[in-house]
This record gives sequence, structure tokens and C-alpha cells, in this order.
Amino acid sequence: MSCDKNDCISMVFSMTNELNNRVVAFKRDNMGILSCPKVYRTGGSGTGLRQVDPLGSQGSIALSCDGNFLFVVNAGSNSISSFEISEWGLDLVCVVPSGGIFPNSLTINKQNLYVTNSGNPPRSPANVTGFHIESDGHLRIIKGSQRPLSSDAAQSKCISSNVCGDKLVISEGITNNLSVYKVNPNGSLIGPIVNPSNGVGPFGSAYLNNNILLVTEVTSNALSSYKVRNNGILDVISGSVPNNQAATCWVSVNPNENHAYTSNAGSSTITRYDINHRGILTAIESIPSTPNRTGAPIDSGIDKCGQNFYVLNGNEGSISVFEIEGNGHLVLLQIFQDTKLPQIGAQGMAIL
Repeated sequence: MSCDKNDCISMVFSMTNELNNRVVAFKRDNMGILSCPKVYRTGGSGTGLRQVDPLGSQGSIALSCDGNFLFVVNAGSNSISSFEISEWGLDLVCVVPSGGIFPNSLTINKQNLYVTNSGNPPRSPANVTGFHIESDGHLRIIKGSQRPLSSDAAQSKCISSNVCGDKLVISEGITNNLSVYKVNPNGSLIGPIVNPSNGVGPFGSAYLNNNILLVTEVTSNALSSYKVRNNGILDVISGSVPNNQAATCWVSVNPNENHAYTSNAGSSTITRYDINHRGILTAIESIPSTPNRTGAPIDSGIDKCGQNFYVLNGNEGSISVFEIEGNGHLVLLQIFQDTKLPQIGAQGMAIL
């Protein structure tokens, strides 16, 4: 594939998380194949840690609803970078303080962006902070949007928003809680409404259209589903459905919301779950993220047409590209090695 702009169907993004933090943008062709990585400085600092999953989170990169802007956390400098997306790539719009220490997860809620700051208690407790996304991509902090988690040292893992925009959910690693927040029309928050996780080690999450929440469990190595009530209480639908894999942390759901895919870094596998209309989960199969099972899959994503599944192999700096068949089965298309990401230490995945 050439690197002419007319060959670009869409783009895929990841982050180096180096001390001089950078975003890498990849061109994606009509088959889903990646090429032509381009590197852009965020204007902030990552942690620079050479380890798999250095931020201990899902969702460190996010796209605006209209696909015009990309947002990235800079955990080392406690900031968020906003980029405008063009045919040629990315233009840095602004870098703003995240509202706390160690930002590690982002979610889009209509025209607002919310970030979890994992904190450094007691000096800086964990919190969630909201920003309004201006028409030019600049970020303006929302008054009344900064709220605590269930404890100062909750250790945020992932923040998710529902489609109608009136709820946020944060998974907390240390407390084993799922904290729910009500979003007011002006973007300010009420909460948390604290719910215990069904299984041990809540991590990644996905909020479905019918107010069903999926949450991975890194210790249970399972996926749970919940119905989210209007008052923020969670009712378990399928509790801790096991996959017999290791380090189940990240989850992506296809646009039709009938298949979920968990990344299991400890066993080098991806597990497919089927989701029925009531949110009941069934574990179907687990396949390796790389043919020789050397990859440790972490952050993942699916394109808006549900054609391809992408996953970052956190111990190799590579990206595995799969075709999604009609029944949800994944077929490996590409292992993209020349990503310009560090071999160990990259984080985040977003698909335009």
C-alpha cells in the first residue's frame, strides 16, 4: 500500500508512553491492513516504564464522537493532549492539565471528555474530571465535574460512558468496586454510587446501548455483565463467566453488540464471548494473538463497520489485525511489526 492520502480508508492510533510521549497513526486499507506509521509528539510525558500495560488501564486514547479529534493521556506530566485529525494525520490542538495525578483512562460522553486520575494519595487522591470539547478541539474543564472515587487509593482501571450520556462507570482495582456517576446536562457529576464487583479484579469495561455493562476481571479471569439501573445500582446478569485464560484485562465489543473480545495478556490469547439480547454471556473460544503465542495482547479495538479487530501486543510493540467473520470468529490477517512503538511499554488503541 502506498502512503498517498487517497489510499487511506481510515486510521488506527496507539501511544508510545515514552518520557517524550508520542502518538503513532497508521493508515488502514479497505481490508483492514495497516501501513505507513507516522509519529506525532503529544507535548507531554508518558511514564517511560518498560513493562506490559504500564498505565494499568484500558482507554488511554479516545476519539470524539464525530471522529474529528483524538485525545491522549500523558501520565508522566499529568496532562491530556488533543489532536485534530486530518487526511494527512494529526495536528496538536492543546495540552491541558488532567485535574489530578497519573491520568490513565478516557471516555467520551457526547461533547464532553472525562478522565480518571489514579492519583498519588494522600497528596493527590484519585478522581474523575470532565472537560467540554470545544468545536476546535480545545478542552475546557467543566465546573462540578471533579469527583472522588470510592476511596483515595481506588486505583482507577477504566472509565466508560453510556450512549445516552447520563451515566459513567469507573472500575477500581484496589477497592474491587464499580463506581457509577450520574451526568447532569451541564456535564457536572453526581456520585459515586458504589457497587461491588461480582468478581475479583475489575479492569476493562464496555457500556452497551441497552444499559448493559461488561467488565473484565483480571484475577477471576472472567467477564461479567450487569444491568445498570437509573439510580446507578448494578444488577448482575452473567457473573464472572470464566475463559480459563490468564490476565483478562481488556475488552472490545462489535457494533452489533453480540460479540465481546477479551485480551488475556498472561496466556497470549483473545477470548470471544457471545452476548444475547438480555446481556447473558457465553464464552465461545480463545485463540492466540500471534501464531507462535509470543504476544501479550493488551488494548484492543474494532472498526465502526465491525470488519476488523485490532490488538496491541504489549511485549512486542506489534499490532495483530483480524478479520471478524459473520459468527464472530477471528481470522488473523496481519502482524504489523514496524509500528514505531517501543517493543515494551506502549499503551492504548483507537480505531477511526
